[in-house]
Amino acid sequence: MGGHAVQKILDAILADELDAIESLPVPTTYRGITVHEDETGMFEGLATKDKDPRKSLHLDEVPTPELGPGEALVAVMASAINYNTVWTSIFEPMSTFGFLKRYGKSSPLALKHDLPYHVVGSDLAGVVLRTGPGVNAWKPGDRVVAHCLDVQLEHADGHNDTMLDPEQRIWGFETNFGGLAELALVKSNQLMPMPDHLTWEEAASPGLVNSTAYRQLVSTNGAAMKQGDTVLIWGASGGLGSYATQFALNGGATPICVVSSPEKAELVRSMGAELIIDRSAEGYRFWKDENEQDPKEWKRFGARIRELTGGDDPDIVFEHPGRETFGASVFVAKRGGTIVTCASTSGFMHQYDNRYLWMNLKRIIGSHFANYREAWEANRLVAKGKIHPTVSKVYSLADTGQAAHDVHRNAHQGKVGVLCLAPSEGLGVRDHALRAAHLSGINRFRGV
Repeated sequence: MGGHAVQKILDAILADELDAIESLPVPTTYRGITVHEDETGMFEGLATKDKDPRKSLHLDEVPTPELGPGEALVAVMASAINYNTVWTSIFEPMSTFGFLKRYGKSSPLALKHDLPYHVVGSDLAGVVLRTGPGVNAWKPGDRVVAHCLDVQLEHADGHNDTMLDPEQRIWGFETNFGGLAELALVKSNQLMPMPDHLTWEEAASPGLVNSTAYRQLVSTNGAAMKQGDTVLIWGASGGLGSYATQFALNGGATPICVVSSPEKAELVRSMGAELIIDRSAEGYRFWKDENEQDPKEWKRFGARIRELTGGDDPDIVFEHPGRETFGASVFVAKRGGTIVTCASTSGFMHQYDNRYLWMNLKRIIGSHFANYREAWEANRLVAKGKIHPTVSKVYSLADTGQAAHDVHRNAHQGKVGVLCLAPSEGLGVRDHALRAAHLSGINRFRGV
C-alpha cells in the first residue's frame, strides 16, 4: 500500500481537507531520493568537479519508517537542494553512511536510520500525517515547514544552546528519511508553521539557508549584527548570501555584496544593496598558485571596499567559500572585527596570515546551522513578509539528480526547489493579500 495511499493523502491536501488526514491510512512505502551504500566508491579517482550527482541519486520506493516517541511523519509537498545533498551525492568529504552507522548505535530509536540506502534532503514544506507518543504541539493536518536540526536534548551541554549538544545532527544528511521524498520523518521540535502567503516550493526553500544565515549574522551566537554595521557578504546572490543580504538590509546594516557576474550584481541591486563588487570583472586572484596566496590582492580588495564605503572596513565578514577567500576575509575585516564562517565550499583547509588577526584583535567565529529558537525567529520573519524566499528554479522529484548537478556546478542562483507530492508549482497559498504585497520580492530570483 504505497502509491494508492499516497494519492489519497495528496487528494486531501489539494482539496484543503486537512481534518481528514488523520483518518487516512499511512502508506507502507513511499518514493524518495536515495544514495546507495554499495555505490560509495563509484567516483573514486575523479576530480570533485567531475563527480556527477545524476549518477548517484536514485528515485526509489522505500519502506515507511516506524514512528517513534517525539517524532512526526510528514507528507512532503516540496523540498529544496542544499550543498549537503551535493556532498552526500558525491560522497565527499566522506560517505554519509558512516553518520548513519554512528547514529544507529546511539539508541534503539535511532537504529532504524542505519540502512544500506540513505533518503536525503534537509528542507521540506508539507502536512503532518502522524505524531508519535509525547508530541503535543503538533497534530495531523498541520501545515508545516521543518528546520534540519535533529536533537534529543538529553545532554546538559545542549540546554544553553541546542547546537552544542553532542548528539545534534543535520536531518537528511547525518540522519535518514530526509525531505527529498514523498514522506519524511522528523523530530517534532523541527516543525514550524508554514508561512501562509507562500507556495509549497517557496515555503520549503528557506529552511536550512535562512536559519543558517540568521544564526551566523544576526544571533548573539554568531556575529550579533547591529544597526550601522558594514557587512561583507561573499556570494551575495547565492543560497546563503541572498538571505544574509536581506538580513543586513532588514536590520539596518550596510552590505557589501561580492558577486561574480553583472547579472548577479543586478540581482543584489534589485534587493536594495548599493555596494557591490563583481570579483570576476575586477579580476581578483587571491592565490598565486595552488600553494601560495597573494597579499597584494588582499590589499587591492581591501582598498576597493574602502572606496565603496568611504573608508570603512567590514565590521563583519560573512564567510562560507572557505579556502579560496579566507585569507582575504581575515585581512579586510576591521580592527576588532569578526569573521564568521559556516562552510567551506571551495575547500576546508584554510590559510590566513595570523598577524592580521591577533595584532588587530579580530575574531573568527564558527557557526553551524541554528538552534530551534533561531530557526523559529528566521521562519517568523519569512511569515511576516520581512524576508523572502529566493527560489530561482523548481524541479520534479524525478529530476533531483539534475537539480543537484546544477547546484554542484554553481549554475544556479538563490535556492533550487523540488516538487515532491505537489503536482505543480504555485499551490498552497492561503494569505493572498500578504502575497500580493510582496510578490516582486518573492519572485525576484525566478528565472535568474
